[in-house]
Amino acid sequence: MSVDKIVPLHELARRLEAERRAGRKIVHCHGCFDLIHIGHIRHLQAARAMGDVLVVTVTADAHVAKGEGRPAFAEDLRAEAPAALVCVDLVALSPWPTAVEAIRLLRPDFYVKGQVGEAAARRSPRLQQEIATVRELGGDVRFTHETVFSSTALLNTHFRARPDEAPA
Repeated sequence: MSVDKIVPLHELARRLEAERRAGRKIVHCHGCFDLIHIGHIRHLQAARAMGDVLVVTVTADAHVAKGEGRPAFAEDLRAEAPAALVCVDLVALSPWPTAVEAIRLLRPDFYVKGQVGEAAARRSPRLQQEIATVRELGGDVRFTHETVFSSTALLNTHFRARPDEAPA
C-alpha cells in the first residue's frame, strides 16, 4: 500500500544508510506536489532511472508559498500522491522551508530537479542553496528534461471556483 512508503524523515535517513552500505545510489526529489500531473510523473520516472532508490520529500503545509488557498491538498495527501507511484520508493514530509536540511539529513547521491532550474540564471536563491548543499556533501545535481507544467497555473485555471459558481 502506498502509505507504507511514507515514513518520518529521520526514519528515511536511517533506511538510506542501509541502502548506501549495500552500494545503491540514492536519488532525491523535493517539492510541493500539490497536484500530481503528467509532468511530475515523467520527472519522477526519469529521476528514478538515474539511481537505485528514489526518495521524495514533500514540503510541509506551513512552508508552501504558492499563494492564497495553497496548498490545495493537505500535506498527508500530498505525500500519498507520489508514494502511489511505482517509481517512488519512499516519501517523507520535510518540516523546513527549503530542502537544504532534508538534503543534509538524507545525503543523496543525486538531487534531481526539472529542467527549469538547469540554467544558472533562472535558479531561485532557494535552488542555489540546495545545489550548493548537495555539492558540499559530495553529491551531484541532475536535471530531467520532461514535459513541464505548472501545478499553480493548472489549479488556478481549471480547478478554482469561478465567482458565478457556488462550491460543491
